[in-house]
Amino acid sequence: MASLKIGWKTAAALVISNMIGTGVFTSLGYQIYDLKNTYSILLLWIIGGFLALIGAFIYSELASKFKQSGGDYIYLSRTFHPVFGYLSSWISLFVGFSAPISLAALAMSKYLNILGFNFGKEFAIAMILIVAVFQSFSLNLSSKFQNVFTVLKVVFILILIGIGLYFVPTIEPNAIVVDNTWKQELLLPAFATSLVYVTFAYTGWNSASYIIEEIDQPKKNLPKALFIGVIFVTIAYVFLNYVFLKHASAISLVGKEDVANISFRNLLGSNVKWVSCFIALQLIATISGYLWIGSRLTQATARENKLWSFMAKENKNRIPVRAIWVHTTISILLIFSGDFEVIFTYTSFVLQVLATLAICTAFFIKRDELTIIKSRFFYLLPTIFLAFSLYICYFVLTQKPKESLIGLGIIFLGLIIFYFDKRISK
Repeated sequence: MASLKIGWKTAAALVISNMIGTGVFTSLGYQIYDLKNTYSILLLWIIGGFLALIGAFIYSELASKFKQSGGDYIYLSRTFHPVFGYLSSWISLFVGFSAPISLAALAMSKYLNILGFNFGKEFAIAMILIVAVFQSFSLNLSSKFQNVFTVLKVVFILILIGIGLYFVPTIEPNAIVVDNTWKQELLLPAFATSLVYVTFAYTGWNSASYIIEEIDQPKKNLPKALFIGVIFVTIAYVFLNYVFLKHASAISLVGKEDVANISFRNLLGSNVKWVSCFIALQLIATISGYLWIGSRLTQATARENKLWSFMAKENKNRIPVRAIWVHTTISILLIFSGDFEVIFTYTSFVLQVLATLAICTAFFIKRDELTIIKSRFFYLLPTIFLAFSLYICYFVLTQKPKESLIGLGIIFLGLIIFYFDKRISK
């Protein structure tokens, strides 16, 4: 049984690889439409990290209380009502884990196009399939695959930051703007809607809590993995965005998804191809991490719901192979479902709604059950998280109604399927 457990290093690798993905390499192009001040943009990423760290504290307590893999599904089902847990799994199946896999694969294609070939949707599909094969055999193979690509991701991110900070900008003027306009920008609706892209980039801070049963000594190793992962990613995100702004003009970044390419092309000229290749390569860890965690959440739901029950089956190494391939199939279908930005926005919105619901369960943890912050001040953390979350959701609803309605439609469809599932179960 011990061989089936992973340590805090692999758990932290999962957190880091789930967090660092398409968001940090694409969302700056959407933020800089309306936010021009560097302080405003970097503050977005600091707030995102602050919220993720609060979430890590809360999920450590929730995981310690429930001691069962499944994350949001378990917390919401056991605290409120099974319908909330069901909706969380529905959202995770179609949006929370499958959509980020699609976005990561599509982003790989975009970054590799610099090589002169047309890396289209076929390439994105092939990468998802390859990762799914590696995930399907054993926990040991999955762990090694994850660790190798996460180390590659971390080393590459540090190299990018180092190069970007060391070299002097070649673009005049660049996108660095440091004046008092940031105070006005904080009051813009665009600041709130930009936060939703940032919170998407931080999605994954809770990933290790979904597989608590696979973690050795989870009471000690889970908080360690979450905190180390979140703190590292926050620092990396702030410096990466500063580097992107330092080496590109604001006009060249607006509306673009390959912001790292634009920035480092200005810095390195024709030598930028290796940067694009490594950005694409590190996204493999993102695909792998989301497929790993997502399949476990789906399996937890499948154990308790008839319509999902076929996805509960494991192979001899206790890998939920059917759940892995259902996520794989949905991710491939999502590649054909719409424009990158539309998928990006409604995914971010729906995940924010889910995070809001899940964090509410923290108020039901009794004080004598707390293991990290053993005082009433713990309840201040979910209050802060919810205040920011509701602020983001409100402005996305008003500023991005089309994408928000798509997201709400996905939730409503899940509600219908829940009641259908319960009827056939009887």
